[in-house]
Amino acid sequence: MSTTIWIFIVVLAAVVGAVAGFFIARRSMETYIKNNPPISEEMMKSMMTSMGQKPSQKRLNQMMAQMKSQAQTSSKKK
Repeated sequence: MSTTIWIFIVVLAAVVGAVAGFFIARRSMETYIKNNPPISEEMMKSMMTSMGQKPSQKRLNQMMAQMKSQAQTSSKKK
């Protein structure tokens, strides 16, 4: 085989690997963020306390449910 065919095969393999790696990494990050949300209930509680609000459990549950539904609607749009 000539050298140009080998170069073409190497370049093609690199491009295919890069594209496949991008989509695999994207999917794994989406599932990680879905399973481990960036803001937890404790973080939200401390944030509300620092803003001078007394966080009730009911309000925290409402805010967490709202964030979860917002995340689900944004993932369905894609």
